[in-house]
Amino acid sequence: MAGPNVFAEVWERDVAHGPFGIRGSRVGAAAGAERLGASVYELEPGKRNLPYHAHFGIEELLIVLSGRPTLRSPAGERQLEPGEVVAFTAGRDGAHQLINNGESAVRYVMVSTTAPADLVEYPDSNKIAAMGGGFPAPGAVSYMLSTVEQLGYFDGEAEEEATR
Repeated sequence: MAGPNVFAEVWERDVAHGPFGIRGSRVGAAAGAERLGASVYELEPGKRNLPYHAHFGIEELLIVLSGRPTLRSPAGERQLEPGEVVAFTAGRDGAHQLINNGESAVRYVMVSTTAPADLVEYPDSNKIAAMGGGFPAPGAVSYMLSTVEQLGYFDGEAEEEATR
């Protein structure tokens, strides 16, 4: 039986929200990968893939299959070429976003390490996503939180518990 194909028109998810518009499929999982993620995405003209973000628990590798997306990163913006490969290390230095300023769809593969937990920072909107438990596995948790209001380490802890 044939495995998944990065050029197939099979999409597991389709996101359309304002300037964001992307569809994708998890080809790594479909091929049987257990500790490596790989997804193929298509980004329509005039759209951004996701909000600008940085992962702290995983690293990612982008492979442009077709089109010329604009990469936004801490180094600024630059146009990528078909076949180009870009690594996004864990942490703020690996922050990224793709923008399709072209007239045709951009297709790319995103390969990533996997981890039982990840923290994703969204600097433009002052929020973080905290995920644990091998999302989207049963029992996994995922929280989207504002970074505007910071809490102290003992905030919300009962006084009597602090003396135990």
